[in-house]
Amino acid sequence: MRNALIRRGRRWLYIVHRWIGIATCLLFAMWFISGLVMMYVAFPRLTDSERLAALPVMPWNKVQLAPDRAMAIAGVERYPRDLRLAMMDDTPVYRVTGWQGEVITISAINGSVIDRITPDQALAIARHHPHAVRPRLIETVTRDQWSVTARFDPLRPLYLIGLGDPDGTELYVSARTGEIALDTTRRERIWNWLGAIPHWIYPTVLRKDGPLWRDVVLWISGVCLVVAVAGFWIGILRLRLTRRYARDAVSPYRGWMAWHHIAGLIGGICVLTWMFSGWLSLNPGGAFSARGITREIAIGYSGHDTPDIVAKFQSSPSMPAVEARFVWIGGHRLMLLDDGNGRRSLADPVTGAQMTLSRDEIIAAARHAMPGAAMTSARQLDQPDAYWYTLHHTRELPVLRIGFDDPAHTWLHVSPVTGEILDRSDDSRRSYRWLFNALHSLDFPLLLRISPARDAVVWLLSAVGTIISISGIVIGWRRLRRRKVRARPVSAGLVRTPS
Repeated sequence: MRNALIRRGRRWLYIVHRWIGIATCLLFAMWFISGLVMMYVAFPRLTDSERLAALPVMPWNKVQLAPDRAMAIAGVERYPRDLRLAMMDDTPVYRVTGWQGEVITISAINGSVIDRITPDQALAIARHHPHAVRPRLIETVTRDQWSVTARFDPLRPLYLIGLGDPDGTELYVSARTGEIALDTTRRERIWNWLGAIPHWIYPTVLRKDGPLWRDVVLWISGVCLVVAVAGFWIGILRLRLTRRYARDAVSPYRGWMAWHHIAGLIGGICVLTWMFSGWLSLNPGGAFSARGITREIAIGYSGHDTPDIVAKFQSSPSMPAVEARFVWIGGHRLMLLDDGNGRRSLADPVTGAQMTLSRDEIIAAARHAMPGAAMTSARQLDQPDAYWYTLHHTRELPVLRIGFDDPAHTWLHVSPVTGEILDRSDDSRRSYRWLFNALHSLDFPLLLRISPARDAVVWLLSAVGTIISISGIVIGWRRLRRRKVRARPVSAGLVRTPS
């Protein structure tokens, strides 16, 4: 009975790997090849440095409205997620962002709410971009391949504007708020059709429905994971290292089947870990905690829950800023100023005088960031480590890492220069770092320290995975052709000629 069950189990193992593998081997090949492209060309996004470079310098004499009045007009009754002042062409405006992502734009000249801009205004905004040559309106888009995700929803519709530069840069300007929401270049648009779009199964028609896209990718990657597990198991069952096959071979196969078998054994573990980590990236069942700073942490760190910043400016800062953000840190009201080159400094929002926060003041503010938890550690990182490194994102260094004794063992990474909370990490996110970033992108500390070595390892393993996939495609194609040829005589025998 036991032997019969084993034989039946093996039979189904072969059937699952053979027939589902034929259906999915193209996906495997697509993922390995597109993953290599993604190493060098990321999906288009607007970085802070790109956004700030496209803003004109703030003429403070034009600012007639104080932040407190702007928040009152916006109907903000508690500390907002974000409050910033910047130029919209030649008009200074406040943008108040709530904790649900809603954005309200208010003129800093007369206090009017701006909920729509014209195409001509969008073109005027685009002309401040450093790459602008001959800006022209291409179209108004509600959603397209590059603006498909839900994070653009508060900004839609979007004016798509070509800058006329040699790089083929295109800007997306929000028709609701006047913000530059995104920029893309010709290189990014072309290479992403070979990179992120196939890798993430990201066509607009599917990705525009976030929950549907997530379920589809979860099921597809889950099925492919089953195929990979079955294939690796079969590979081990068919391998003979001692009692070998004819001609002293360790594999019973020849030709493409041998390539598939041996490559599968060599790269099988990496294929499994890549598939498993890719599946985990979609956070099945909410296994990992959310990113970002919660409202409770922001309020506790600010030491202030009411929406007042300053009722009146007495003088303007000396720094030629393109954007000002208004915050509270540890009970201190502050203005974070950015210039067009990305330099950041602190100032008093009333007097405009430059300010600094000491490390002790930042740590004192952090003690209140986690209600009900005590601070357990505070140390400065001067070099990247396993959890704070720059491969995928620009990371500020030095940075303060402040730990707490809450059940999730939360860490806050805080800028020692401006006092901003840059990132939140907990046990769940740190597990994700190893289960996804390490297994999927090979972000292991040793390889991160030697970047060319990491690239070489990824290329080598991707080549093995591609061999597994392509050999599977050839084997599957040949099997399907054989079945078709065998079926023809049967079909012909069933056809009767008319009498």
